[in-house]
Amino acid sequence: MTPALLAIACLTLVTFGYGGLCAASPFGDCRRCRGMGHQLKTDRKGRLKRGKDCRRCKATGKRIRTGRRLYNRWARIYRTGTTRPEGTR
Repeated sequence: MTPALLAIACLTLVTFGYGGLCAASPFGDCRRCRGMGHQLKTDRKGRLKRGKDCRRCKATGKRIRTGRRLYNRWARIYRTGTTRPEGTR
């Protein structure tokens, strides 16, 4: 197998794998709070305590994946382009 075909096969496999991941699990953990929804702080004794809510994910701990966001945008554009205007049959 030539290197070009091998590269194409690997890219195709990665693309379909990521597409399957976005279809099966459209939400991933927030990168800032690592899915906890808040930051961790330590008090003066060194014990962990809850910090402020994460502003990026609004304390949910989840974010929408990039592939799913692209799919949602494509579906919205497609849906508005193929629907009939109101009042026509």
